[in-house]
Amino acid sequence: MPKRILPLTDLQVSKAKPKTSEYKLSDGQGLYLLVTPTGGKLWRLDYRINGKRKTASFGSYPALSLADARRRRDETKKLLANDVDPMVAKRAKKQAAEDRAANSFEVIAREWYGAYQTQWTEGHATNILRRLEREIFPYLGAMPIEDIKAPDVLQVLKKIESRGILETAHRVKIIISQVLRYAIAHGRRADRDCTADLRGALPPASTKHFGALTDPKDVGPLLRAIDGFQGSFVVKCALQACAHVIRTAWRTTGHGMGGVKS
Repeated sequence: MPKRILPLTDLQVSKAKPKTSEYKLSDGQGLYLLVTPTGGKLWRLDYRINGKRKTASFGSYPALSLADARRRRDETKKLLANDVDPMVAKRAKKQAAEDRAANSFEVIAREWYGAYQTQWTEGHATNILRRLEREIFPYLGAMPIEDIKAPDVLQVLKKIESRGILETAHRVKIIISQVLRYAIAHGRRADRDCTADLRGALPPASTKHFGALTDPKDVGPLLRAIDGFQGSFVVKCALQACAHVIRTAWRTTGHGMGGVKS
C-alpha cells in the first residue's frame, strides 16, 4: 500500500532550511518544494504525458505561496486531463505574449518614426516624438495594435482637449492615424484605421490668421521700405518678387493699386 503523503503547512515551508544537498518536501499529487543548498525554495510538479515523465516549474517561495502553488497544480492537472502538455501550453502562452508585445502600438510607432524621421525637418521630428512619448504612449503604447479601437483613441484625444490644447489633439489624431496606416501597409495585424470613425468627435481647431495689409494705401510705404532694404541681396530680391506677385494678384482680381507708387 503506497505511503500516504500529508499536505505541507505554511509553517513547514517557511521553516525549511538548506542542507548540503537539495531535497524535496512533498505536498501530494506530484507537487513538491525543492530546497537547494543555497536556500532556494522552488515549486515543482512531476507528471507523465504520452508515457514520458516531465517536471513543471511553477516559481519560487515566498513569491509563490503554498496556496498559489496548489492552484497552479490544479490548473496543470486540468490540462493533463485534456491531453495537453502544460509545458507546451506555457511556451505557447509565452510566445503569444511576445508576439503581442512585438506588435504593440509603441513598437510600431517607433518603427514608423524611424522610417520617416529623415524626411522631416529636425523641429517637426522632435515635435512628433514629443507627442508620441507624452500624449500617446502612456495610454496606447502597450496595447497590441489590433486591439486599438476608436473609443481608445477618443479617450486620449479628450484628455488633451480637456487641457485646452485642441490643436494638439487634432495633431495627435493625425499621428495615430499615420501609425495605424503604416501598420496596415506592413502587415502588422492592424486591419483598418479606426480614427476615421472619429470624424466630428472633436470640435474644429480655431484657425489663426497672420496679419496682412488690406488697405492699398498701406502698400506704398511697404514697397519703399523694401527698396531701402540694406540686408542680403537674395533676401531683397525675394521681397521684391513677393511685392510683384501681390501687385499682379490685386490687378487680376480687379482691386487695383490706386495711387500706390513703387
